[in-house]
Amino acid sequence: MRVVLDTYLPLQMFLYSCFSAAVSSPLYSSSCRLQGQFPLNGMHKAGDVVLGGLFAMHFFSAYPDLSFSSEPQQPICHGFDVIGFRQAQTMAFAIHEINRNSNLLPNVTLGYTLYDNCRTLGIGFRAALSLASGKEDQVTLHEPCVGTPPVLGIVGDSSSTRCIAISTVLGLYRVPMVSYFATCSCLSDRQRFPSFFRTIPSDAFQVRAMIQILKRFGWTWAGLLISDDDYGVHAARSFHSDLAPSGGGCLAYTEILPWGDNPDELRRIVNVMKKSTARVVIVFAQESHMIYLMKEVVRQNVTGLQWMASEAWTAAAVLQTPDLMPYLGGTLGIAIRRGEISGLRDFLLQIRPDLHYNNSYGNGMVNQFWEYTFQCRFAPPPTGWVENGGTLCTGQEKLENVDTEFLDISNLRPEYNVYKAVYALAYALHDMQQCEPGRGPFSGHGCGNLQRLEPWQLVYYLERINFTTPFGDQVSFDENGDALPIYDIMNWLWLPDGRTEVQNVGEVKKSASKGEELTLDEDKIFWNFESKQPPRSVCSESCPPGTRMARKKGEAECCFDCIPCSEGKISNKTDSMECTRCPEDFWSSPQRDHCVPKRTEFLSYHEPLGICLTTTSLLGTFICATVLVIFICHRSTPVVRANNSELSFQLLLSLKFCFLCSLLFIGRPRLWTCQLRHVAFGISFVLCISCILVKTMVVLAVFRASKPGGEASLKWFGSVQQRGTVLVLTSVQAAICTAWLVSASPAPHKNTQYHSDKIVYECVVGSTVAFAVLLGYIGLLAVLSFLLAFFARNLPDSFNEAKLITFSMLIFCAVWVAFVPAYISSPGKFADVVEVFAILASSFGLLVALFGPKCYIILLRPERNTKKAIMGRGMES
Repeated sequence: MRVVLDTYLPLQMFLYSCFSAAVSSPLYSSSCRLQGQFPLNGMHKAGDVVLGGLFAMHFFSAYPDLSFSSEPQQPICHGFDVIGFRQAQTMAFAIHEINRNSNLLPNVTLGYTLYDNCRTLGIGFRAALSLASGKEDQVTLHEPCVGTPPVLGIVGDSSSTRCIAISTVLGLYRVPMVSYFATCSCLSDRQRFPSFFRTIPSDAFQVRAMIQILKRFGWTWAGLLISDDDYGVHAARSFHSDLAPSGGGCLAYTEILPWGDNPDELRRIVNVMKKSTARVVIVFAQESHMIYLMKEVVRQNVTGLQWMASEAWTAAAVLQTPDLMPYLGGTLGIAIRRGEISGLRDFLLQIRPDLHYNNSYGNGMVNQFWEYTFQCRFAPPPTGWVENGGTLCTGQEKLENVDTEFLDISNLRPEYNVYKAVYALAYALHDMQQCEPGRGPFSGHGCGNLQRLEPWQLVYYLERINFTTPFGDQVSFDENGDALPIYDIMNWLWLPDGRTEVQNVGEVKKSASKGEELTLDEDKIFWNFESKQPPRSVCSESCPPGTRMARKKGEAECCFDCIPCSEGKISNKTDSMECTRCPEDFWSSPQRDHCVPKRTEFLSYHEPLGICLTTTSLLGTFICATVLVIFICHRSTPVVRANNSELSFQLLLSLKFCFLCSLLFIGRPRLWTCQLRHVAFGISFVLCISCILVKTMVVLAVFRASKPGGEASLKWFGSVQQRGTVLVLTSVQAAICTAWLVSASPAPHKNTQYHSDKIVYECVVGSTVAFAVLLGYIGLLAVLSFLLAFFARNLPDSFNEAKLITFSMLIFCAVWVAFVPAYISSPGKFADVVEVFAILASSFGLLVALFGPKCYIILLRPERNTKKAIMGRGMES
């Protein structure tokens, strides 16, 4: 932080001295003088408008004295970076191409001033301030702070950290800066960096691109390694904030890679990777971090990992070596969009060194490139820059005869972003130049002009540029200064002959109309595993349908147990968080993965129990009909005539109805069956018991009439009175049933209380009181019949059915006394079974007890079916 603060001073002192001199002179003629000189290595070209550039053309540097000194200081940089130099030359080529284009910035010649930042914050910051403030020892101002700035815009820097420091200051003065390689998502903050733009996507988009890849292959459990700088820290923040909400999974661990070779810390990090169950490792760091990390990975022989590379090391050739490819083969990486720049190679071949070092702009970088490429040296060498001994350079060496990656333009990625950045500034200047006075966007509808241009005016036009490159990519900036993002997806292919190749297997981009899109050719991807298939990288296996996820306490979201859904609930998707309850009439399948209609239960004609009861009911009906036929056929015989044949016929018909009414209790309950079953049951049995009661009363009346003075009792029990009594007694039950149906009619009901997995169809009685009154009335008549028959049991046989009635009533009462508790305690269809059984049992009891002995005499002992035989039994007794 001290370095950053110290490097602010040149611009601050320069601006302060300009302002002080300007306001102190009444003629506005003054001069500003730099407090110190900081010579920087770079390349220069004059023009009507000058654009600045910051490029990393050396790998290493030694910090010079940053204090103000009267003596010029030279930064000590070493380790020439030919790729950084090619990026700088790409900017020079773009400006050369624009100057030759008569349709873009006509009558305006662009120039450039490009500086080497030596990959150092202090030097890069100093270079940016020099671009913004100018390099002259003394600047004379004839008007206060008016005139074209030294540079109108800066292309660079390549580092997020340096861009943050530089843009913090340049943003105060709205000097536009278009970076081609700074990806930190923090730079999208328009409040902090109001004049910062970039042609490379933000790390936030790179993170989302990686998350999409994780989702594509189902990798929900991954480790994250980051560098200890803005690049890594902000990427980690994006992962932690975006991964889980997007459904991409979660991180098993997040480790910060140390700067330099730190064996103990690297050993600890690799041990974490070995112990983790995560098979995918994401690395957001520079290639230098990876070099040190892979040494420890190789030492511990950690294989079986799927590496994912950020754009910083996706194309790192230093890692694509035979000893590392067994570990890094199959790596999937995010790479800057590759582009094609027509004519660039021819431009690069035209580079020639300055043999005399007498150019006023000093193109010393070209000389260093020449020395590096041809391994020679110039005489005399520039102080502080010679790194090569050997033969002297002639300047006539042929670049096309040298095998150098400088001329390899088949994989232009950062260079393509540089190219787009230069054109963005050029199109912004062109749009400003096309402004018509009086119709401009500024105060008073004014326009900007190159003679009195203010930096914020160029920022205005940069925010609105929209053009398409010759390669077909659209370039525009959003409200945060970010270009429409697009990345290539790369795969490290390990060929059988030992060679390596980084192949393009897809792209991820964002368009204004379709949003973010991932395109991936999975058939092309090389997987560095025996199965040649993507690995599994999950903390917990997916929960199949029928289960739900239950997070493990104290562990990440992706670590969970699969809990089967409870009864009545289902989950029909993989990895369901909750089980959903089935609708009322449905139940969960045995697998708990879908709802099925609940099983229905009622006393059916198709089940064995229903078939048995139906058969029994029909059998009883048939027997009643048979007995009735027998009695009709033998109606003139003494056995039939002796015991009131009319009541016997009525009794047989009522018993037939009793047997038949049991069929109403079988089958799926309907409204009419629910209403009819108890009505038919109640009236049929009252009709039956009424006949028996009248029979008993007639027996008693006949017995009394046989005694002296008892003839008068028979007049109350004639045929009309008997029929009337049966009708009245039955009408009372009919009235009870009518009142029941009107007030609270029985109705079908779907009962789910007995069994949650099935629906029991039953008839609710509607009114328990009415049902009790109906049964009570039947019971009253049955008890009365039993008592009368019991009192008449010892009467002479010639007058007497009382014994048979007593026995039948005893059976009847026993059945129905047992019925009540059994009915109350039986659930669902078994209540109907109990009631049907009671109906059939009591009906058979009456039928057998009352008509069995008579049929026996009629059919098997006809000799006893005579008046004499009947009377004889009476006399004997």
